[in-house]
Amino acid sequence: MMFVQHLQKINQNIQQYFFPLIYKDNLKKLALFYSTKWGDESGEHLYAQHYEKHFAHIRNKQLKILEIGIGGYDNPSEGGSSLKLWKTYFPNSMIYGIDIVDKKAFEEDRIKIFQGSQDDEHFLKNVIAETGELDIIIDDGSHINQHVIKSFKTLFPALKDGGIYIVEDTHTSYWPSLVGERWFNFGKGNVYLESLANVGGSLDLNNPQTSINFFKRLIDGLNHEEFLFPGYVPSYFDTHIVAMHFYHNLVILYKGNNIEGSNILENNTLQPYILEAMGLNSVNELGLDFDSVAHQYVRD
Repeated sequence: MMFVQHLQKINQNIQQYFFPLIYKDNLKKLALFYSTKWGDESGEHLYAQHYEKHFAHIRNKQLKILEIGIGGYDNPSEGGSSLKLWKTYFPNSMIYGIDIVDKKAFEEDRIKIFQGSQDDEHFLKNVIAETGELDIIIDDGSHINQHVIKSFKTLFPALKDGGIYIVEDTHTSYWPSLVGERWFNFGKGNVYLESLANVGGSLDLNNPQTSINFFKRLIDGLNHEEFLFPGYVPSYFDTHIVAMHFYHNLVILYKGNNIEGSNILENNTLQPYILEAMGLNSVNELGLDFDSVAHQYVRD
């Protein structure tokens, strides 16, 4: 029996060492190996296949990657799987992690941990002051809608041009905060279930306070130069988000210079040659009711 156990231990050690080397460029396999939430036995569960699509062409670059949420909830010795995954998949990159619990135990070469809340703007800015501009940011933190939005507003400007910002687990947008004795008794003692009581989602699919609706509103900003609304002032996100990808419970945004111009408009009004051809001095002479929609052009 001891001999069998010894062989099993040797086999486990061999796998522990060689598996990451053999599959270092296969994110689906690595997700299974590191036991992250992204992989089931088919390797097609949740996020791995999407990440591979967006990351494969940059995996060998020297990047700075920040992940919010290290895992393991309030146990300082649990979690860290995804940090190790990123370290393996991005062999030349520096990996940073943020967690509200002290997870310093997971620090090692090319992995640095910061302790603090993603809801603390001052803390996040101090992190950026230390890391410098980032190439990839992954929000896998509290999943509380308010926290997701606040973190994005604070951290997206810290991305380099060409950088990628990712928000995981957007399903909490659809789950209202759950209160009452029955839910309390059901979730009591389970950190995950207890956390769902405060995610701040909504049954209202148009609720502007949910993270998914915040990001949906940013879609229009991709086309801000096509807004026929004289005097419109584009937001930072209008001019710096160049692409958005929506998947099941996952949003991926790219940063860049979103100023390409319009064939018809200039400064959100008709170009002079068009006005002249129409015999107009101003777009206001078209009789359009700008006032009734003005509230829609007040951007975050």
